[in-house]
Amino acid sequence: MKAVGFTRSLPSSDSESLIDFDAPMPVASGHDLLVEVKAVSVNPVDYRVRRDMGPGNLGTRILGYDAAGIVTAVGSDCRLFKVGDEVYYAGELMRQGSNSQFHLVDERIVGHKPASLSWADTAAMPLTLITAWEGLFEQLRIRRDGSDSGKVLLILGGAGGVGSIMTQLAKHAGLTVITTASRPESVAQCLHYGADLVLDHTQDLKAQLAAAGHTSVHWIFSCAELDGYFTLATELLAPFGGLCTIVAPNKPVDLGLFKIKALRYSHEFMFTRSMFRMAEMIEQHTLLDAAAALFDDGTLRSTRAQTLGVINAANLRKAHAQLETTHTLGKLVLEGWG
Repeated sequence: MKAVGFTRSLPSSDSESLIDFDAPMPVASGHDLLVEVKAVSVNPVDYRVRRDMGPGNLGTRILGYDAAGIVTAVGSDCRLFKVGDEVYYAGELMRQGSNSQFHLVDERIVGHKPASLSWADTAAMPLTLITAWEGLFEQLRIRRDGSDSGKVLLILGGAGGVGSIMTQLAKHAGLTVITTASRPESVAQCLHYGADLVLDHTQDLKAQLAAAGHTSVHWIFSCAELDGYFTLATELLAPFGGLCTIVAPNKPVDLGLFKIKALRYSHEFMFTRSMFRMAEMIEQHTLLDAAAALFDDGTLRSTRAQTLGVINAANLRKAHAQLETTHTLGKLVLEGWG
């Protein structure tokens, strides 16, 4: 089968940084589904693994996490899917990835594809969707039933893939959503997906909030480097509020600052459940199915920004290079095999 992988860490500008090659056909067993991959999307984790974690003795490492496709075989322990089902998922960090014509994935982290979305629009969603869903409803403990309606969420870095779907989920939960962005196109992206207010992160955030009538916020979710925001977050958060981040701090943070307001601090990492083979892995199946219904009834929209062509090494190198600029809006997708 066709696949795209890497054998050593090289810059995305190097033609050998990602290569086309023929890989053996995987065989489904246990809880694994064998999925014929129709479309994939690319996330920052893809280029970070390629850049920083050479495969060593693993041979050619196949990257890719987000995928949408059709189940072609099921393992003996599978109960959730059957051959022919259309699915979407974000895969696992420690296994071969989805940049291959056929891919093995544990059914407990797979959802049924939204019927209303194309392959490309579907493939754009799983990793950022799971990250946003877990961040909001598990880490920050925001209630999905509207009980927190009217409370304020501040998203630091709202125009990327995570921020764009998180804004939609938070609005569905009834929250007031404030995001940060600085370029006109990123401000427009935030507003397009429902942000109530967009702040310029190059300016004084506290002053901008006050000018808009907000003396505090209930929650902060950081999609950006946290180092420059940590102390400010403790000032902006209301008592019993929470800060969740997907970017680990580069230097120690003073959690003592959280004491007087009884604040919560947490990290969101959507691969944790699968890495540690937790019984709660199936929660990702459940949330992907729940989200599929929200896509199909029009509550949620895909955040696909561009389709860069078929799935091959040249197009994936382009996607990696574009993401490395850190200015990408929405999600980059590749569809089909050339």
